[in-house]
Amino acid sequence: MSTSAAPPSRINGRIIGISIGAALGGFLFGFDTSVINGAVDSIGEEFALGSALQGFAVSSALLGCAVGAWFAGPIANRRGRIPVMVIAALMFLVSSIGSGLAFGVWDLILWRVIGGLGVGAASVIAPAYIAEVSPAHVRGRLGSLQQLAIVLGIFAALLSDALLAGAAGGADQVLWFGQEAWRWMFIAEAIPAIIYGAFALRLPESPRYLVARGEYDKASAVLHDFTGIVEVNLKIEEIKKSLHREDQESLRDLRGPSFGLKPIVWVGILLSVFQQFVGINVIFYYSTTLWQSVGFDESNSLLISVITSITNIVVTIVAILLVDRVGRRIMLLWGSIGMAVSLGVMALAFSFATVVPTDDGGTTAQLAAPWSGIALVAANVFVIAFGATWGPLVWVLLGEIFPNRIRAGALAVAAAAQWLANFVVSTTFPALAGVGLTLAYGLYAAMALLSYFFVLAKVPETKGRELEDMDDLKVERHHRSRS
Repeated sequence: MSTSAAPPSRINGRIIGISIGAALGGFLFGFDTSVINGAVDSIGEEFALGSALQGFAVSSALLGCAVGAWFAGPIANRRGRIPVMVIAALMFLVSSIGSGLAFGVWDLILWRVIGGLGVGAASVIAPAYIAEVSPAHVRGRLGSLQQLAIVLGIFAALLSDALLAGAAGGADQVLWFGQEAWRWMFIAEAIPAIIYGAFALRLPESPRYLVARGEYDKASAVLHDFTGIVEVNLKIEEIKKSLHREDQESLRDLRGPSFGLKPIVWVGILLSVFQQFVGINVIFYYSTTLWQSVGFDESNSLLISVITSITNIVVTIVAILLVDRVGRRIMLLWGSIGMAVSLGVMALAFSFATVVPTDDGGTTAQLAAPWSGIALVAANVFVIAFGATWGPLVWVLLGEIFPNRIRAGALAVAAAAQWLANFVVSTTFPALAGVGLTLAYGLYAAMALLSYFFVLAKVPETKGRELEDMDDLKVERHHRSRS
């Protein structure tokens, strides 16, 4: 085990500051993926969209997210972590203005995909950067800032949508300079995008990237001034040893014997996929419909969605306080149990639903008491179980579990898988719900149960370990299992 990290008393505000600066990408991640919620109905009316095209306009950004995540790792290895943050900020800025001034659905989709590229890049680079600059004993807490920033971004988007729509008297009403409120919802994202870019330009480069490029003096300065490392020369030698070789990292380095990839890369991919396959984004993307099905009108449903978002923020803070004390594995295991039980209860509750026709010729599920109340409680328990465990801890683990030499590339692949899984869940839910919500929530409950056994069998504990020790994770776990 490495011993060159500073003791807890050496932690200074600088490391917290640069971690927050990097996590601003997570804020834009949450804001960009949620801001369309307040505009979607007005977009459908403005461009006379059918339900299929309207749905694709919403989910198209997720495809951009997958592509952005895939390419962020290789670019970060060639150019550095900071340039990727700046590129992501520019994409957020261009997307926000372009979406707000869109003249048709197809250019709106283009601008949303560009924003998705920024989201995907930010989803890779923030956890990688924070893990690489953080001391081991607080890396979990600092890594969890990514998820806290995401949920704050979701809340900010919902709040700004509500305020802009309220000021105009409706999302489709003119607000300023002859532009409707829904357009200003997108343009509002330009403000945090500019702030993120300005912060990124002031952040120091990752010391592990600098060592990989032979810039040892710069790496020493970052390790000493920001991370609090005392024996910087020893630390640099440890980093050099963990990098193994001098040639440029590429996605080819991820190749291994397990279906073409290294086993640890599959662990990262499956962590990402399970995080999405439990259906968390169904709650956030379709929450208004869910709350209406249990008896609330539209305005109250929107209010409950905001309250759910606030709950998600609170439990993420709880996770930040616990992760470096309790450990990653035990929290994920309890989270899987909580999600499986709450989703199972939701599936059971909706088996008692009554299908009723809607004004647009479709149908919706309605629940009567006491099952309406049970479903409402179970949905919020699910949000709490996810928000306190799988929400933040997957990002922490993705920043930690990969060896230095393949971290950026492996994280890129895992994040791309996460966005593809998000796209699959988001686009299949309406069809599953058409068959029955019991089927949908039953499948998500099964995924939560499978995630428990996956963590139990395959996910290593990384609490308190230096990143340079991650090559030994598999060996250590095998040794523990035999002792």
